[in-house]
Amino acid sequence: MMAETQSLEQFKGQARLPKFAVPKRYDLFLKPDLDACKFTGTVEITVDVVGDTRFLVLNAADLTVGNESIWFKGHGSSEKLFPTKITTVEIDELLVLLFSDVLPHGEGSLWIEFDGILNDRMKGFCRSAYKHNGENKNMAVTQFEPADARRCFPCWDEPAFKAAFKIILEVPSDHVALSNMPVTKEEVNGNVKKLFYQESPIMSTYLVAVVVGLFDFVEVSTTDGINVRVYCQVGKSNQGKFALDVAVKTLDLYKEYFAVPYPLPKLDMIAIPDFAAGAMENYGLVTYRETVLLYDERHSAAANKQSVATVVGHELAHMWFGNLVTMEWWTHLWLNEGFATWVSYLAADSLFPEWKIWTQFLDDTVSGLRLDALAESHPIEVDINHANEIDEIFDAISYLKGASLIRMLQCFLGVECFQKSLASYVKRYAFSNAKTEDLWDVLEEGSGEPVKMLMNSWTKQKGYPVVHVTLRDEKLELEQSHFLASGSAGAGEWIVPITLCCGSYATTKKFLLETKLELINVSQLFDSSVTNTGEKAGFFWIKLNVDQTGFYRVKYNGELETGIKYAIENNKLSATDRFGILDDSFALCMASKQNLSSLLSLMTAYRQEPEHTVISHLISVSYKVVSMIADASPEFSDGIKQFVIRLLQHSAERLGWDPKEGESHLDAKLRGEVLSALARFGHSATLDEALKRFDAFLNDRDTSLLPPDTRYAAYVAVMRGVDKTNKYGYDSLLKIYRETDLSQQEQTRILRCLASSPDPDIVSEALNFVLSSEVRNQDAVYGIAGISREGREVAWKWLKEKWEYISKTWTGFLITRFVSNIVSPFSSDEKADEIEEFFASRVTPAISRNLKQSLERVRINANWVRSIRNEDSLDAVIKELAQKY
Repeated sequence: MMAETQSLEQFKGQARLPKFAVPKRYDLFLKPDLDACKFTGTVEITVDVVGDTRFLVLNAADLTVGNESIWFKGHGSSEKLFPTKITTVEIDELLVLLFSDVLPHGEGSLWIEFDGILNDRMKGFCRSAYKHNGENKNMAVTQFEPADARRCFPCWDEPAFKAAFKIILEVPSDHVALSNMPVTKEEVNGNVKKLFYQESPIMSTYLVAVVVGLFDFVEVSTTDGINVRVYCQVGKSNQGKFALDVAVKTLDLYKEYFAVPYPLPKLDMIAIPDFAAGAMENYGLVTYRETVLLYDERHSAAANKQSVATVVGHELAHMWFGNLVTMEWWTHLWLNEGFATWVSYLAADSLFPEWKIWTQFLDDTVSGLRLDALAESHPIEVDINHANEIDEIFDAISYLKGASLIRMLQCFLGVECFQKSLASYVKRYAFSNAKTEDLWDVLEEGSGEPVKMLMNSWTKQKGYPVVHVTLRDEKLELEQSHFLASGSAGAGEWIVPITLCCGSYATTKKFLLETKLELINVSQLFDSSVTNTGEKAGFFWIKLNVDQTGFYRVKYNGELETGIKYAIENNKLSATDRFGILDDSFALCMASKQNLSSLLSLMTAYRQEPEHTVISHLISVSYKVVSMIADASPEFSDGIKQFVIRLLQHSAERLGWDPKEGESHLDAKLRGEVLSALARFGHSATLDEALKRFDAFLNDRDTSLLPPDTRYAAYVAVMRGVDKTNKYGYDSLLKIYRETDLSQQEQTRILRCLASSPDPDIVSEALNFVLSSEVRNQDAVYGIAGISREGREVAWKWLKEKWEYISKTWTGFLITRFVSNIVSPFSSDEKADEIEEFFASRVTPAISRNLKQSLERVRINANWVRSIRNEDSLDAVIKELAQKY
C-alpha cells in the first residue's frame, strides 16, 4: 500500500503529464441533456504505451467516472485489464489509474464512461441560454482552451499530445449538432438522432468542439470548394453575411500566403450568446461572441464592422498558426496569439486597404507597451508551472507585444524573405508542435540574419528600451535604457533594430543598436543634401523608429525635440510617426521623465490633425491627462478640459453629427469618438445636440437621427446629466436595453455608459444592474468599463461587498477585468495600501499577476500626481493654452 501511495505522489503538482503513454486517437461519444443541463459519454482512447508503467495518468475535472467503467486492453488481446486503484487528484485535475501489472508495450485501448454537468461558467462543456419563438432554450457549447477539454471527457489535455478524433453525438432530432468535421452518417430514432462525424486529422484537445442548438445559417464555398457557413440564432442569418464574405476571401488569402491549403473539408463559424472570450479557433468549428461575428446595419457601428473583419481574420489565421502547427507548451502561447493577431491585420489590409489598418495597428502596439512598462509584466516566453497559471498569460504581452515583435522582425528581414520563411516553417511543422526556437531557426535559414540572437533579447526578458537621442556637434548619441512607467531604472538591455530618417523619408537607414551607448556620425549616414533639408527650413529634424515598426520608445533631447514638433506642425511626418511621437511623449511624462507642460505643448501640434488613428490616440491621452490633473490639482480641471475641447473642435466641425454620402469608414469611426470625448469633457453644444437627438430617437427609433456610430456619444451625454433627482436618461437607456429585437452590440453600447454618471448613487445602481439576471455574465465586464471618476469610490466599495459572489461566478480573464477596471484608476499610495490589504487573504493564482499589475498602476498614477503638483508654472501654462488654442 505504501509503495502505491508513494508512486502516486510523484504525479502531484507536476506541470506536465508523464509521457510513458501517449494518445493516438479518441473515439468520443457524447449525449447532452439540454433540459437537465447534464451530459453522459464514453471515450475509447487508442494509447501507445512506450515505457514501463503500471500507471495511466491523464486529465479529468468536474466529471464522474464509474469504477466499473474503466478498462484497458492491448491491441490483439481479448483480455480487459481493470485498474486496481482509481484516484482523482482534484487540485491538479488528474485521473490516475493503477494496474496490477506493467502494461504491455505498444498500442492498446483505454475505455472510460463518464458523466458531467453542462455548466454555466463558459468553460469546458457548458450551456448558453437563448430564446426560440419566445421560449427559453439551452444550447450546449464547448470552450476547451486553454485546459478545459478535461471537463468534457478524460484526456491528455496538453497541446503536445496531438491525436485524431472520431466523434458521435446523440441529440434531439430537430436540433443542429456541429463538430470539427462533417457528418458522415445520421441515424434518426423518433425525437432523437445519432450523428457520426468524419475522423479528424491529429490535433490538440483544446481544439475539439461541439455545439448543439437551434440555428440558421448562410453559406458559400471557397475557390477550392471548401464549404463555409456562418451559424447564428434563428432569424439572424442576414447578420452573418459580412463575416461569411470576409472568411471566404481570407481563407483564399492565407492559402497563398502560407503556401499550404486549408486542411479540412469544411469551416463553420457560429455565434454563441454566452461566450467568455471574443472567439475560439476550434479546428473547423470556430465559436464567436455574437458581437464579433454578426453585423447588423441598423445597430452596428463602423467599429463593429472592423472588429468582425479582424477577429475573423485572427481566428482563421489559427487554422495554420496554432491548429496545423501548434505550440509545444503554453510557454509558447505567443506563437499562436501574436502571429494570429499580426496576420489578421495583414488580411484586413488586403481586403480593406482604405481602412489604413497598419496605422490602426499602433493601438495594439501601445497596449503592449503599456503593460510591458510595468515591473509586474512578464516575458513573452513565460514558464507555466501549473494549468491554473495559464489564463493569466492570455494578455497584451502574448497577443499585442507578440504581434508587434513579429512586425518589427518582418520589417528588419524584409517582407518577401519573411513570407517565404514563414511558409517554410508551416510546411516543416505541419500536424506537429513547435517552440519559439524552431521558428527562429527557419527564419535564420531563410534570411541569413542572426534572428535567434536578436529576438532572444525580446522574448526571454520582460520589458523594452527607451532610446535617448542627442545631437552633439555632428554626432548622434543613442543610449538605451530599460523603460519603466514608474520612472525607476530597469536592468534590461536589448539588440534594437534602429530605423532612422533625417529631414525627409527619401533616405532611411537601419542598423542594430547592440550596445548601451553608440555614437553615430550623421554626415556618414546621410549626405549633405539630406542634412541641409531641415536647416534650410530653420529646423533640423531626425526621426527614429520610422513608422513605429520597432517595439521601443524614443526620447528626443535638446534641439531634436524642437525639430520633431516643427516636423509635425508642417506635415513632414507620416501618420504612424505622428502617433508614435505623441505616445512616447505621453509615456515619458507619466514616468516623470518629461514635464506635463512639454506634453501639452506637443499636443497643440495636433490641432489640425487629419488622421483618424492619431486623433483617436490624442483623445485617449487627453482622457488620462484630464483625470490625473483633476486628482493632482482640481482647480486646473476646467482649464485643461477647455484646452482639449479646442483641440478637438476642428475634427468635430469637419465631421458633424450626420454621416456624409460617400464618407470613409475611418471618418464614420472617428465621428463617434470625437463626439463622445466632447460629451465627457462637458462641451455644452455637443451635450445639447446629443440630448435633442436622443429624445427624438427614443420616440420613434429613427436611426437617421441617431446612427450607430454616434449613438454611444449620445448615451454618454445623457448619462452625464443623470443624477438621483433626474433618472430620465438612465431609465430610458434601460428601456432601450430591454427591447428584445436589439442586438448584443447595442446592449453592449448601453452597458458601457450606464456607470458613467457623475452621481455616485446612479453608479451604484448601474453596478448592481450589471450583476442582475438581465445582463449575461459575459457582458458584465462592459458595465464596469465606463465608471466615472466620481464613481470610483462607490465602485471599490461595491467590489468589496460583492467579491465573494463575483469570485465564485467569473473565472479566467473575466474576473481579472473586475479587478483591473475598478482598481487601476485610483492615484494614491494610501488607496493602493487599502486595496492590497483587502486582497491579502483573497488572492488566488487566477488574479495574482493582474492584481499586482493593477496596484502598480495605482502607484504609477500616484507618482504622476505628485509630479504634476510639483511642476512650476503649470497653472499659467494651462491658462495660456486654454485661451490660445
